[in-house]
Amino acid sequence: MSQINKRALLGLTAAAALAALVGCGKKEEPAAAPAAAAPAAAASVAAAPAAEPLKAAWVYIGPVGDAGWTFAHDQGRKAVEAEFGDKVKTTFVEKVPESADAERVLRDLASQGNKLIFTTSFGYMEPTIKVAQEFPDVKFMHATGYKLAPNVGVYDASFYQDAYISGMIAGAMTKTNTLGFVGSFPIPEVLRNINAFALGAQAINPKAKVKVVWVSTWFDPPKEAEAAQSLINAGADVLLQNTDSSAVLQTAEKAGKYAFGWDSDMSAVAPKAHLASNVVHWGPAYKKYVKEVMDNTWKSERIVWGAKEGVNEVVKIADVVPEEVKKKIDEVKAALKDGSFDVFKGPIADNTGKERLPKDTTADQAWKDKIDFYVAGVEGKIPSGK
Repeated sequence: MSQINKRALLGLTAAAALAALVGCGKKEEPAAAPAAAAPAAAASVAAAPAAEPLKAAWVYIGPVGDAGWTFAHDQGRKAVEAEFGDKVKTTFVEKVPESADAERVLRDLASQGNKLIFTTSFGYMEPTIKVAQEFPDVKFMHATGYKLAPNVGVYDASFYQDAYISGMIAGAMTKTNTLGFVGSFPIPEVLRNINAFALGAQAINPKAKVKVVWVSTWFDPPKEAEAAQSLINAGADVLLQNTDSSAVLQTAEKAGKYAFGWDSDMSAVAPKAHLASNVVHWGPAYKKYVKEVMDNTWKSERIVWGAKEGVNEVVKIADVVPEEVKKKIDEVKAALKDGSFDVFKGPIADNTGKERLPKDTTADQAWKDKIDFYVAGVEGKIPSGK
């Protein structure tokens, strides 16, 4: 029996009981007109349950207070709450390792009735695909991956565009012609950023070279700081990172060097060292997917946003950056937005001299997804691993 029929039966039963009580009273009341039955029916309709809010959950690799990657995603979650109010109920789990723990957390969130789950780190790709098969009525959205399934979509941002602009700034500001990059894992996402950073620097300063230190983690402030210091000791005077805390920027400030914010505005963290921040706005993506699930229009697809959509941008460029460089940056920003410029356009060679992209050829997404090399100007070899 449906909930509405149950409520209607209870309403009729209550009406009958009330009539019996009135009949037993000392004072005789006039018989009720036929229309008197309407209030019971109306009460039954009024008692119909309101539509349940959509339950959406986020799984985070780091703490929401990391000031970087996870912080940016959580700002996007809050944007969903602000947009949809009581039509949505959000929750999150932070500091979830990219391991079997991720599977456990995903199963738990799906079992709790969440119908849309965002998995916000590349290493969650396999756990997402696996658990999605067990919960076909739940929609999963995976950040920065590439695998799709009937109930799994992928969303990403073109961070390398920001890295290129940061490279332009770094190339102009370096005095040693040595730049440093703290990398997390040698995956295409990170390699794109390293290479774009080098290409941007060389566009301003052909002598610029990039040294890389890998930390094999997304969030470990002490380890990130140690890597930054080792780069500084090796002569790097401007640093960028693809890790999730502000440790690299803070280390640069202590050493009297320059660095950038990553994923969010970190200008207040180390104002003397801060040259600019590479920020990402996840709110538009999250609001899009939540609305699609609510409207039953969601579909499995991979979307990569960029400067054109306003999802990622470089902000708070420091006053110390030369005006002529800022003008060139404005030109690049405009070209990225209108699509007339792409960071990865040939000729591009790797650091062994091998051609990787022919002259006048613009890389497609498939090419970008398979980057497994350093461009010319980046020193060393890519380590094997994740």
